[in-house]
Amino acid sequence: MSVAPAPERVLSTLNPDGSRFKIYPRVSAGRFHRWRGVVGYGLIALFVLLPYLDVGGKPAILLDLLHREFTFFGATFRPADGFILMLFGLTIVLTVFLVTALAGRVWCGWGCPQTVYLEWVFRPIERLFEGPPGESRKLDARSGVSWRRLAKWGVYLVLAFALANVFLAYFVSADTVASWVRGSPADHPVGFGVVVGVTGLMFFDFAYFREQTCIIACPYGRLQSVLLDPHSLIIGYDERRGEPRGKAGKRKPLPVVREAPGERAVGDCVDCRACVTTCPTGIDIRKGLQMECVGCAQCIDACDAIMDKLERPRGLIRYTSKAELAGKPRRVLRPRVVVYPLALAVVGALFLVQVGARTQADVWVLRQEGAPFTLLDDGSVSTPVRLKIENRAREPRTYRIELRDPGATRIISPRAEYRLEPGGRVVAPLFVISPRDGFTRGERAAQAVVSDDAGWSTTLAVTVLGPEGTP
Repeated sequence: MSVAPAPERVLSTLNPDGSRFKIYPRVSAGRFHRWRGVVGYGLIALFVLLPYLDVGGKPAILLDLLHREFTFFGATFRPADGFILMLFGLTIVLTVFLVTALAGRVWCGWGCPQTVYLEWVFRPIERLFEGPPGESRKLDARSGVSWRRLAKWGVYLVLAFALANVFLAYFVSADTVASWVRGSPADHPVGFGVVVGVTGLMFFDFAYFREQTCIIACPYGRLQSVLLDPHSLIIGYDERRGEPRGKAGKRKPLPVVREAPGERAVGDCVDCRACVTTCPTGIDIRKGLQMECVGCAQCIDACDAIMDKLERPRGLIRYTSKAELAGKPRRVLRPRVVVYPLALAVVGALFLVQVGARTQADVWVLRQEGAPFTLLDDGSVSTPVRLKIENRAREPRTYRIELRDPGATRIISPRAEYRLEPGGRVVAPLFVISPRDGFTRGERAAQAVVSDDAGWSTTLAVTVLGPEGTP
């Protein structure tokens, strides 16, 4: 059964017949390429070093899912900090909205781990083993697998395995990973399974899927229609200056021929396709803003180099905006650029206030399990009260509980005090003995005072339940 080819490419990584079009971009050295290298290698170093940095006796970042603790630069968040974590998430989302409204997809081209590792680690290794893009395409056309490609894949596996161990360190700490590496995988099968799984995913991504992650899997490009506006910074081709395209002479730039005032017969674009061959997602930026563009500025460096050779001004492809390309001034101050910072300031302030208001310990009054009270043989009522205490301090603390209840005749506690390590938690049961007529509509208000040996204390309202008493 034959399949009719599409009239044009649906995606830059697909041929008209639906087969995969592999992209091997040519490197265009230039000012943006150099700065992206500085940023990229800096981010890689930061990713590798963060699990080993110590802040206040804890890793700089530790996402301890087993114990349900998230540590960020000395501050530890637990499930009780759900509101704080929600504010933190909102802060990130609003920051993404603001940065995109101002600078377009600068994150994708400059800071995204997919782009950083692909462009600054894995593709350089590929060029080291396989040579320039033309040689890689020759290897694709050969039957069988070349030793150069096998060697490249071997290095990819080693790097992916190393990065997977660094990734695991963010969840179990670098010291734990170091001890696991020295031991047998059978001693920690879950951790070893995570490393194997992440290694496989990284190898699949960087050896095969590559730019498809940005084009197909990542939703960020599809959000451009709502996150960008005509004044957002994008990479664009100046069609008014570049069209109509014409070929340049070998030594001198093609002279500009004017048919009428304000009109040009030949533009500055010489149709060399340098911007296309250097694009990591394989698009032609001259067709306008496209979903696949990650804002890496490789096409800018490529075009500037050609313009320099032809002694023409740079900027035929440049960082600009749709408004500027249409001949209008770019407005930095506009509604979304005002609303996003205001919302970010409010959410950020709430986040900082909530973080600053956190106490040395968390104390909750828990719901009762089973019967809310028990009638004793002497006619009195026994009401259970449960308090949960969690030590947030960085050192061990000893906690005492005092229940202030004028209506109680006796309070029974199994322990006088509780010693908790940092991050430790305990459920402390109390039993309040009261006369049967000491309740109003089946309840009575009391107070629980929890204090520690460092001088910290807090008071919580407690409802003591019982039978219907004298109103």
